Amino acid sequence: MTTVLRTNLSEYKVSKALLDGRVSSDIVKLDFCGPTPAHNGFKAMVRENKFDAGELAIVTFLQAKAYGKPYVLLPAPISGRFQHHCAGFNIDFGHLDPKDIEGREVGVRTYTQTTALWIRGILRHEYGVDLDKVIWRTLGDGHLAEYSDPSNCVRLPAGASIPDMMMKGELAAALLGEDMPKDERVRTLVPDAHNAAIKWFEREGVVPVNHFFVVHADVSKKNPDVVREIYRMLIQGRQQAEGGVPAIFPPIGLEANRKGIQMAIDWALDQKIIPRRLSVDELFDDITGSLG
Repeated sequence: MTTVLRTNLSEYKVSKALLDGRVSSDIVKLDFCGPTPAHNGFKAMVRENKFDAGELAIVTFLQAKAYGKPYVLLPAPISGRFQHHCAGFNIDFGHLDPKDIEGREVGVRTYTQTTALWIRGILRHEYGVDLDKVIWRTLGDGHLAEYSDPSNCVRLPAGASIPDMMMKGELAAALLGEDMPKDERVRTLVPDAHNAAIKWFEREGVVPVNHFFVVHADVSKKNPDVVREIYRMLIQGRQQAEGGVPAIFPPIGLEANRKGIQMAIDWALDQKIIPRRLSVDELFDDITGSLG
């Protein structure tokens, strides 16, 4: 009998073969019923158990684990990249060094956004920015109902555009991923961000993960073979990625990701995103922790 799992997954190079059916299984069918893009389903996943499996932002997963939500991690990153370029400002309003954002207003979609975790951590640990002295202007709340933003977060008016506000000088800077304006006036807050990221990677050996694949704990308890099969499919999806896996991409496997996950935990605790220190191993169960 085939197990059907409600699955929330976007199309990436490493997942396309699963979505288009080139990678399939006799024992599990992934019903791709989530929204596009998949991050629009993260809130429903952790608040309503709406999906049995799929991708989840590492920050959302860490919070879900801390607040007792029934999901377990597979050691299979779905998306990740360097993050040094994700803080920008408009040079028309003057040059900014990283520490210059202290005491200023910086826009970010949500305080708990994964890109924001990584770039804030880089600003703090590489450039000495006191994150508590920055006023974070946010558009929305996080995915977990139990969580409240730190006191130095202030909500923007509904309908506000962070990129527009940054370009107008209404925000000193903004933490933006793909939404960074393609404008010649935009500069990265991290000096020479591309080379800074390469040097950081050479030292740390970590490509920051955005999203991992997760499964509901009940699936893992009742159908361990299904979880092993999903992991096989995820590996096969990587092998069939058109043009290969991106050159800058997180590896597969628990030990290969241990340092990056530990860094995400440490930085999430430091940034008041999780209420307690988690261990890497408690994010997995006996089945998912033994994969690979």
